[in-house]
Amino acid sequence: MEIRFQSKEESNQQQREEFLKLAPIDRFYAFLDLSERMKDFPSRLDKHKNLHKNNFEIVILSK
Repeated sequence: MEIRFQSKEESNQQQREEFLKLAPIDRFYAFLDLSERMKDFPSRLDKHKNLHKNNFEIVILSK
């Protein structure tokens, strides 16, 4: 494992160069893999889904 100290711009440039070195089909598969992994990241939409989960529920309380 190698630890590097670099700026965000340098890191982004290095990642871009490494990505562009891949064959076109490998880039496509890397994109699909990233897209698949993005669904596991938490988002604000997840919170809103849970808040409105019982939006159309009618509760009739008996006395």
